[in-house]
Formats: sequence, C-alpha cells, structure tokens
Amino acid sequence: MAQSNPPFMSGVPELLLLRLLDEQEMYGYELVRSIKQVTNQAISLGEGVIYPALHSLERNGALKSKRKAVSGRTRVYYSLTKKGRDRLEKLRNDWSRIQGGVATALGTAANA
Repeated sequence: MAQSNPPFMSGVPELLLLRLLDEQEMYGYELVRSIKQVTNQAISLGEGVIYPALHSLERNGALKSKRKAVSGRTRVYYSLTKKGRDRLEKLRNDWSRIQGGVATALGTAANA
C-alpha cells in the first residue's frame, strides 16, 4: 500500500499553495482540487493538510484572507502578500537546488 504522506513531502504543501495563490486568489477546497490537477493526480492533499497550512501561512504574513458571499454561502478566499511572494521565490530556489541534487544522485541529471 502506498504511503499517503511520506516524510519527504514536508514543505511541499506550502510550496504548492504559494505557487497556486501566486496566480489568483482561491478558497480552500478549490486549492485541494487544483493541487490534484496541477500535479496530474500525483499529489492529493486533503483539507486536514490544506487548512492548517493556510492558517499558518496567514499567521506568518504570507497570505491574507477575505470572506466573500458566493451563491448564498460564505467562502474564505486567500491571496499572496509581498512576504508570501518572497517566500515562494525562496522555496522555488530551494526546491530547484534539491531537485538537481537528487537527480544527480540518481544518475538522471543529464536528462533533467
């Protein structure tokens, strides 16, 4: 049985959330669906992972939220702040460095 949350996934939810919110504001469940879509179903993060990550990012000043009424319901939409964009850039650079190192270790750097 495949492990649903392997240890090497640490930090991936934050990176994916910031990346998606860099394009447009979104609400929680929309982010859950979008992560599946942009990763070709390779990564599926449930609401129990997404919402705590969103709340943490907001507490740290990387995101801001606002409530909107949509079809008679209230949704909380999240968007990036300047601090969030800076954090995304740092994570992108870190990920690229790590990805290159792993590819080298696996002998696939020539194909990367």
